[in-house]
Amino acid sequence: MKHWIVVLFALLIAACGARDEQAHGTGEDAGHGALAVDEVPKGTRGGRLLADGPFAVELAIFETGVPPEYHAWPTLNGQPVPPEQVDLTVELVRLGGQVDRFRFAPQGDFLRGDGVVTEPHSFTVSVRAAHAGKTYVWQFDSFEGRTTIDEAMAREAGIATEVAGPATLVEILPLYGRIVPDPARHREVNARFPGVIRSVRRQAGDTVRAGDTLATVESDQSLETYAVKAPIGGVVATRDANAGELSGERTLFTIVDHSAVWAELSVFPRDRARVRPGAAVTVRLADSNIATEGRIERVDVQAGANQAVTARASLPNPDGHFLPGSFVTAEVAVAAREVPLAVRKSALQPFRDFTVVFEKIGDTYEVRMLELGDAHGDWVEVLGGLALGAHYVTANSYLVKADVEKSGASHDH
Repeated sequence: MKHWIVVLFALLIAACGARDEQAHGTGEDAGHGALAVDEVPKGTRGGRLLADGPFAVELAIFETGVPPEYHAWPTLNGQPVPPEQVDLTVELVRLGGQVDRFRFAPQGDFLRGDGVVTEPHSFTVSVRAAHAGKTYVWQFDSFEGRTTIDEAMAREAGIATEVAGPATLVEILPLYGRIVPDPARHREVNARFPGVIRSVRRQAGDTVRAGDTLATVESDQSLETYAVKAPIGGVVATRDANAGELSGERTLFTIVDHSAVWAELSVFPRDRARVRPGAAVTVRLADSNIATEGRIERVDVQAGANQAVTARASLPNPDGHFLPGSFVTAEVAVAAREVPLAVRKSALQPFRDFTVVFEKIGDTYEVRMLELGDAHGDWVEVLGGLALGAHYVTANSYLVKADVEKSGASHDH
């Protein structure tokens, strides 16, 4: 426990170094040094104020009622500059090298960017403004949902990744039922020739192999004694034979082979058409996590008193865990669909108002806000927000989230 506390502490501290956002100007008159996060100047509209001498641009991401877009308000000596007098461009460099460029056009009293600022809003921002024959350039980091973790430390903490790609989404239907013997592995043993039972070699509960002698009988016709043998291997379920009795035509022994059994599962009418012979099924004992895999063999065509029909699944049972009469739960695969991009459910984390995964590029991890589709089994379809082939965290992603939150990198608008 102490070891893991140390590892987690180290992870949380690793992000607390130099994550300050920087802003600097390189206009003709003056430049500005680095500014820490809590020193970032704000304009009257809540945006970031980029100043170079008397000229300034307030830059903000606006998303009230519209997809996120850039708005900008230029000023000179604190007074508004007509937007049509300013040529403004913004370039965003994202983790991994992707570059987004925005040109601005006048709209009312501000300049409006010509595209959507997609999530995450985490990038290095380069701003270029031209006014009255002068050019002003600013650059600053605006990171959110990003952290850097040394590879060795990530490995020690059990942070693992997989490559995002296609997957098969299997729709599962939960069912309930019980275990019954496989009729093909059930035998009733009679005497071949009526006579007197001379000996009984096996008792109820004994395990036998095919060919083992169960009893001996003296034939009434030949007066010769012959062996009554087990036709299959299994367990002696019942014994109705005692030395000195007449064998008659009754059943002397019942042998059941429980190395394979059936699960009788109840299927309600609304699901009847979805459960088909051949479907894969996972069956678990109701009172434990012991499970086995099998196939649906057949589905009854007549409903019972509760209007459910019975689906029968054949199950291997080499260890004998699934005893006849045991109650079970089952998961039947009723549909499967290939999707071009999916991630494991275990990778998902909440972040702000989004469901995210963390993409790994080098030693840096960053949120990816996902648009999700169908979810079945261990997988969930990704419709947007993550690129095919991206390396995303699948194990211990909560540690990456904790480190991101510790870093304090905010959603900067």
